[in-house]
Amino acid sequence: MLSGAFKHEDFAGHSGVIETGGIQWMTAGRGVMHSEMPHSAEEAHGIQLWINLPKSEKMVEPAYQDRDKKDIPVVSKNGATVKVIAGESLGAKSEVVTRTPAYYLDVHLEKGAKFNQPLPKGWNTFAYVLSGAVHFGPDTEGQVVPKYSTVVFNDGDCVDAKNNGDDITQFVLIAGKPIGEPVVRRGPFVMNTSEEIQQAFKDFRSGQNGFEKANDWRLRK
Repeated sequence: MLSGAFKHEDFAGHSGVIETGGIQWMTAGRGVMHSEMPHSAEEAHGIQLWINLPKSEKMVEPAYQDRDKKDIPVVSKNGATVKVIAGESLGAKSEVVTRTPAYYLDVHLEKGAKFNQPLPKGWNTFAYVLSGAVHFGPDTEGQVVPKYSTVVFNDGDCVDAKNNGDDITQFVLIAGKPIGEPVVRRGPFVMNTSEEIQQAFKDFRSGQNGFEKANDWRLRK
C-alpha cells in the first residue's frame, strides 16, 4: 500500500487490514473468493501484481503472508533506498516465500544516486516508474523512463538505474523465473489447458475441490 489502507476478507475466514507501507503476498492456489475494500478516510493507492504458479503448485491450499511496514527490510546505500518486498537487494533479504522465484523491490533514488541490482540470467524483468524519471542502463547509453511508464528489459545479469533529475524518484523493479508452461486463462482462472479451465469452473459452480464455502459466503459488515 502506497497510501491509505485496504481491508481484505475471504470465504475461509481470513481477514485483516493492510496499512500504508504494508504488503500482502497471497497465494490463491486451488482457489479463493476474496474482497478488498478501502479502509481509511485517506485515498487508497497501491500496486497489485499477479504472478502465475507452476502446474505443480496450482492446487495448493490458499495462503497469506502479511507484512506491516516495520517488518519489511529496508536498506540504503549511496542515495539509493530499497524496500525488499521479495528477493534480496544490497545485502537485505525478504522473508516472504514465493512459490515462483521472484524479486519485488521498491526503489527510491535521491538526486544523482545510482543503483545496481544483480539478477539471475534468464529471468523476465521489468520496472514501473512511480515518480520522477529514471535512467536505466549505462551512463552513455540506456533510456530515460518517465513517471507512470513501464520498461521491459532484455535478458541480462543486472539492472542499472540512475536519477539524473532534481527530485527523488521511485520505481518498482520486478523479476521472475519463467515457468515455461502453457498458459490458458478464462475469467479469474489461469491454468495450463482448456480442460483444466473447464474443471475449475465446474468446481466453482458445484462448490467442490476448494470451493465448498463459496455459495454461502457473505461479506461481514
